[in-house]
Amino acid sequence: MTQQSVHTRPRIVIVGGGFVGYTVARRLSRSLRVGEADVTLIDATGVMTYQPFLAEVAGGSVEPRHLAVPLRQVLKRTRVVTGRVTGVDRTAGTLTVTMPDGASHVEEYDQLVMAPGSVPRTRPIPGLAEMAVGFGTVADAVYLRDRVLARIALAADTDDLPTFRRALTFVVIGGGYSGVEAVAELQNMAQAAIRRYPNLRTRDMRWELIEAAGEIMPELPPKLGEHTRRRLTSSGINVRLQTQVTSMQGGAVTLSDGERFGADTIVWTAGVRANPLLADLRLPVDARGRLQCNTFLQVQGAPGLWSAGDGAAVPDGAAVPDLATAAKIGDNRRAVPLCGPTAQHAVRQAKRLARNLIATLRSRPMDDYRHRDAGSVASLGLHRGVARIYGIPMRGIIAWLLHRCYHLMMVPTWGRKVRVATGWAAALLGRRDLAPLPGGSWTLNLAGDPVNAADATGSVPHAGSGQDRLPLEADGRQSAA
Repeated sequence: MTQQSVHTRPRIVIVGGGFVGYTVARRLSRSLRVGEADVTLIDATGVMTYQPFLAEVAGGSVEPRHLAVPLRQVLKRTRVVTGRVTGVDRTAGTLTVTMPDGASHVEEYDQLVMAPGSVPRTRPIPGLAEMAVGFGTVADAVYLRDRVLARIALAADTDDLPTFRRALTFVVIGGGYSGVEAVAELQNMAQAAIRRYPNLRTRDMRWELIEAAGEIMPELPPKLGEHTRRRLTSSGINVRLQTQVTSMQGGAVTLSDGERFGADTIVWTAGVRANPLLADLRLPVDARGRLQCNTFLQVQGAPGLWSAGDGAAVPDGAAVPDLATAAKIGDNRRAVPLCGPTAQHAVRQAKRLARNLIATLRSRPMDDYRHRDAGSVASLGLHRGVARIYGIPMRGIIAWLLHRCYHLMMVPTWGRKVRVATGWAAALLGRRDLAPLPGGSWTLNLAGDPVNAADATGSVPHAGSGQDRLPLEADGRQSAA
């Protein structure tokens, strides 16, 4: 089916319904005059997920559905198409969209906003694709929650020592915000769950956080990062720095220092890369595969094409130019640092992009994207956190409260804010809800194959094509304030 007709109004098409796509569409809906332009948003799920709370979903502190925002419900002046963009023809100004049933059709555009999010940045490690799961979707978070609970139950019922040890060994690879928050929240939940089993002890569990660099959460000041490492270590998490995983075939994790141990639960949070769809545009990209944009959020060399968030290499106008590095490599364009792939930048870039797009339609001057970094916040489990707000370091329960309050304010729609806050209030009056889903929850491993949290062996029940693997939306790997 082909949708091609004569249009008298500009057609704005947004690819991706994450932080950037949702924010751009919402701003356009509020600011465009009636009949000024037609806005279409294309997303694989039709749902926007508030990712900074994924760790709390995994830890059982937030109900998964409370983070899912149906785009059709909140974007009433936007036409929402549920499908995947599989081709872009810039010459014709068209997109090829594949629907959930496999059928394809063509969407025409005059202005195109590319915000398809990112995908896990994997490495050629034997066993990685088959044994590890990512941490970028609600399905991943729910799967890991149920997986940890299922492993604890298995350990309580088995008499086989190797099975017992594998079941209670949990490995998180990647020491950024996502990895640190995931391992802290999962361990906190597991400690509450294991108390229900009289034959198990907290010290029976083994938690490993593996980071190839020499520090975790490098965005934090060194002292705060060191505090985070000590806090994780004191809670029973073994933090390994300057260590890499060389193999995980069959669930046997082999490290660069030669140590080898079995683990049934392996989580990969070692970074993301730009969505491969951006390469189809045949436009200049940076080393991470991001489209090179100017400070107006326009893609360089492509009139009518815009981008922001994980897939955009945007100059950070508020940063101090690095003239020394630029002189060393002989490229003055590198003097201005690029914005980091954070939710903070994604949301604020999207707001500026929407304003500049409207200014273009109305033949008005555009403004540069400039944003002073407000800082960042991270949860280290219940009542524990770290934060840096306008250069001021914080830790403990104050940082944890800041983390919750800031992200509660950022959760889309008042209805979901109330639901999240009500869930927290209920948790204060009773115990944490540790009931797994009957039959187990499902997600996809890094190979794109379905895996079940309740599966006793950790094996893949049936092969998948990998085509249904949904791209991760704007980071969440740094919970930025």
